[in-house]
Amino acid sequence: MREVVFDTETTGLNAASGDRLVEIGCVELVNRVETGRTFHAYFNPERSMPPEAQAVHGLSEAFLADKPLFGDLVEDLLDFLEESPLVAHNASFDFAFLNHELSRINRPDIAPARMIDTLALSRSKFPGAKHSLDALCTRFGIDRSHRIKHGALLDAQLLAQVYIELTGGRQIGLGLADAAHGLSTAADAGDAGRAVTAPRPARPARPHAATPEELERHQAFLTKISDPLWALDQDREDLAAA
Repeated sequence: MREVVFDTETTGLNAASGDRLVEIGCVELVNRVETGRTFHAYFNPERSMPPEAQAVHGLSEAFLADKPLFGDLVEDLLDFLEESPLVAHNASFDFAFLNHELSRINRPDIAPARMIDTLALSRSKFPGAKHSLDALCTRFGIDRSHRIKHGALLDAQLLAQVYIELTGGRQIGLGLADAAHGLSTAADAGDAGRAVTAPRPARPARPHAATPEELERHQAFLTKISDPLWALDQDREDLAAA
């Protein structure tokens, strides 16, 4: 199954009040395994950047001034997303901004049914714990030392690892039931797929009984050992029986 983990950066917290999308990062998963395919883009929001938002992601008006508009790259983005389920942390926030940008250029919204919210998954699995991306990385031992500021692609890559852990960890794709039948369980994932191996042929058991010649040589070897331990044990047994 193909899924896309994504994250966004914005000029603020409320798309309905005029805040805009300025960055998106997407990571492709197939059967909960990263394929290495990503999509990343910055967008000119056509408005000012509030200092408090810039403090979070470090994207300034000057940096974004020469970046493409969302509509310029929407086809590339939608081609990458396909019809796959979309995974995000606090997904309603990211979906609101993504759909707001789509509505501005008269494109249909992405259906909420495609949304998978890792924040909701975390709250269900670890009630009462901290559920930020940083907290979940710490819980699962995921290295985030290179995360100085928020960045859409970096955060999507970290979230992909968190999502894998939240949904069963790396062993989710081992397919032990299929392995019992001697079959590979690697899914067909395009370039990321692996060939299915054929069952190994059964081999007859190897003979392990000693031949008469081997037994004769072994007995001759034993007679050369002085005061063997097994002889002492036999003497004790004979005394006990007397």
